[in-house]
Amino acid sequence: KVNIKHKIILSYIKDLSVETPDPESLIAARENISKYSLKLDLSSKPLKNKMIEVYTKLTYEDKFNKKKTCFEMIYATVIRIEEDKPNPEDLKKFILCDLQIQIYPRIEKIFLEILKFSGFPELQLKSKVDFNKLYKEKNN
Repeated sequence: KVNIKHKIILSYIKDLSVETPDPESLIAARENISKYSLKLDLSSKPLKNKMIEVYTKLTYEDKFNKKKTCFEMIYATVIRIEEDKPNPEDLKKFILCDLQIQIYPRIEKIFLEILKFSGFPELQLKSKVDFNKLYKEKNN
């Protein structure tokens, strides 16, 4: 675990997309929800005054049938680094892993609520995200 002193300044839904072309698509999606998978994409953008905007993008779709119902949310978290010169590798691990462990449960809860209001009241995401494992895979 990388400990970088930081403060979360704000967090918000930056972009949200719920695609349900028609009632038939919703019915088909409900019947095939087991084929849906969650894809995560993490990125960041440096801002002024030692601040960084971190993007956690969640995409939930049927990998084999992209024309149907799909969901996408980009959640932005703005943090201020409260250290003078953090090691760049430590900072990268912090953003992609340790910060995500801290903020992701809330992001997932928001995303699930949106899916519930979009016609999937019983939906549960299958697996928990292992950010340490994702980070190691990305850096090998």
